[in-house]
Amino acid sequence: MRFDVSSTALLSRLQSISKVIASKNSLPILDSFLFDLDGNKLTITASDAETRLVTSVEVMNAKGTGLFAVSAKILLDPLKELPEQPLTFDINDENLEIFIHFQNGKYNFIGQKGDTYPQQKPLNDNAIAITVDSQMLLNGISRSLFATADDELRPVMNGIYFDIHTDDLTFVASDGHKLVRLRNLSVKSPERASFILPKKPANLLKNLLGKETEMVNIKFDDNNAYVNCTNFEMVCRLIEGRYPNYNSVIPQDNPFKVTIDRVSFLNALKRVSVFSNPASSLVKLQLKESEMVVSAQDIDFSTSAEEKIVCQFDGTELNIGFKATYLIEILSNINSEEVILELADPSRAGLIVPAENEENEDQLMLLMPMMLND
Repeated sequence: MRFDVSSTALLSRLQSISKVIASKNSLPILDSFLFDLDGNKLTITASDAETRLVTSVEVMNAKGTGLFAVSAKILLDPLKELPEQPLTFDINDENLEIFIHFQNGKYNFIGQKGDTYPQQKPLNDNAIAITVDSQMLLNGISRSLFATADDELRPVMNGIYFDIHTDDLTFVASDGHKLVRLRNLSVKSPERASFILPKKPANLLKNLLGKETEMVNIKFDDNNAYVNCTNFEMVCRLIEGRYPNYNSVIPQDNPFKVTIDRVSFLNALKRVSVFSNPASSLVKLQLKESEMVVSAQDIDFSTSAEEKIVCQFDGTELNIGFKATYLIEILSNINSEEVILELADPSRAGLIVPAENEENEDQLMLLMPMMLND
């Protein structure tokens, strides 16, 4: 086999899929990229046995066809240091000795047989397909991923729940302390369905979707999902199990409603939380008429802080405590200029919603309170 390829084009494709390769693999060949040469198209695959990424690059002057695998480290490290130039791959079909010729030199190493690389099982006949906008999918994953859990006892909480209805797609993530529900009304599906996307493939999609502009096709069954884009295909194993009824934990009757500038609130929290107890990260919100007082203290080191922020609130006085790090994460993942806090009492979960939702979008964040010392 022989072909020419641009060093920059090859490196960009390899880097985009290399993040799926695990540091320790059960099969040694999974430390490698799988190359499949067919005409002037070179298809490249990387996998960790659970998740698989496939991309392709156009090559020139191709001779022969076939499969071969190359160590990811051997290829990536030298290619990162090469300036843009054509590379000539020359592969001996008998012993898989590979030469890479370039302007000022050559690399020489032995590849592996590509037919030993694990193959992907096809989806079941009852697989369901939906089509979504790439940037909408990126937005949904980016703004819910932070709320996923790391819970060995409840693996269903360790991913993003895609709740698909006939007239919307809802992204849900929760770790038991905070919950994100992001509903998009632009996605239509012929039937009701759902799946739980694990954290690693969600992170991979977050990195890859930024360069996509076209629609994304998602096809899934009970065990696996195929995500097809213009520049890559991802196949991943889904988390099996039933996701909890997230709507049942969202409090409905919240008499206290506070409208506040999101950035002012976020910056005040960042400053005040520095003075909170590092173990609890507790901040206290004291609500008065047209004013919120954000305060924190660390009794062990005799430090404290307090800031006042103007807000729209005309209810009776209320004190409630939250974990500052969670509240900062939530506010950082809302795009609206103002947010509305919906509260009932210091022991019930608080809701944080944007004052103005984006088009075709309905976003809600929930945060469990913390007990105040006083």
